[in-house]
Amino acid sequence: MHRTRLLLGIAAGLLSYWMSPSDTRAEESTRPNIILMMCDDLGWGDVGFNGGTTIRTPHLDAMSAEGMRFARFYSAAPVCSPTRGSCLTGRHPYRYEIPFANSGRLKPEEWTLAEALAEAGYRTGHFGKWHLGTLTKTVVEANRGGPRGVAHFSPPQDNGFDVCFSTESKVPTYDPMRKPVGAKAGGHWDALQPGESNEAYGTHYWDEQGDMQVANLKGGNARVIMDRASAFIRDTVNREEPFFAVIWFHTPHLPVVGDPSVMAPYRNYPVHQRNYYGCVTAMDQQVGRLRALLAELAVDQNTLTFFASDNGPEGPTKDPGSAGPFRGRKRSLYEGGVRVPAFVHYPSSVPGGGSMDAPCVTSDYLPTILRTVGLERPDSRPLDGRDLWPLIQGDAGDRGSPIGF
Repeated sequence: MHRTRLLLGIAAGLLSYWMSPSDTRAEESTRPNIILMMCDDLGWGDVGFNGGTTIRTPHLDAMSAEGMRFARFYSAAPVCSPTRGSCLTGRHPYRYEIPFANSGRLKPEEWTLAEALAEAGYRTGHFGKWHLGTLTKTVVEANRGGPRGVAHFSPPQDNGFDVCFSTESKVPTYDPMRKPVGAKAGGHWDALQPGESNEAYGTHYWDEQGDMQVANLKGGNARVIMDRASAFIRDTVNREEPFFAVIWFHTPHLPVVGDPSVMAPYRNYPVHQRNYYGCVTAMDQQVGRLRALLAELAVDQNTLTFFASDNGPEGPTKDPGSAGPFRGRKRSLYEGGVRVPAFVHYPSSVPGGGSMDAPCVTSDYLPTILRTVGLERPDSRPLDGRDLWPLIQGDAGDRGSPIGF
């Protein structure tokens, strides 16, 4: 038996040696690229694909129309940190002990989607808001960063990500490193003008080496994020490797600051409204930029993209985000706090024009993506998410029924 296994091993090794690089690349190219895209505090009714008419979101609307809209999609929690953890672990926030924002950290014993895909040969990148642990042990910054938060240190690179351009928590949605002198960290203001007095906001971007990033940080924050995500995607495709990109915009979390280049339709609204609407439209433009890049690189058909918000909109006295017809907002377990805009876009496998009426949740990402890639989970730890492919393909089971095909 040992001799047979040895001979089979030698044969497999020779076959691998003889196989041309192009054959290997052809096999690898069939694996889908994967993008998890998320907004921060975007309301169910803020987007055109859910009937919103105030804010212009043409690129998100187009992706939803080309894929499957989730009519009843839920964040795992009514605030950001626990929801984000559910996306990467497939588990309920109480299992990995991040029940609230700015609490706990993603622990080494958790098995993340990034770790799973990295082991399967994917190049992995995180871009934008992290909020699952601190990113520096030395610099006092953000909500918990520095010596005061050493116990909560858990950057993306310790959780399966090869490339990072990440903040611990919120930043302004325009000129993300600066704020007007004396402005409240969670407020709203018009974009800084040349020569206007300003000061450091107090949160920074960090890379996978643990180095603070200081270049190319002016202007729209969604553009700042997409610059890095685009470079990562282009480089990975040029390497002929599959990619896993987590793009977590800060938009439209406070402080909301509109991009002057898109403000014309909103100029007559009060300051907090025009900046909210403007920052969402500016982010939507970057989604369009991402779409154009995927098409240019000829990977748009084989890229699986999930989009959602991490919870409902902030309270109405602070921002004008819309929960649509639903009761409650961020921090509430009523529908308006946890029912979020969402869709899946995967042209090669998901027909356009569908609308899923069955309830789904951010914890479903991990088991769905594992099945897509053909991976098994490493142990028997409980998962709270469920594979969405039966629903997408028309087998509703006990979750309800898909509509629209």
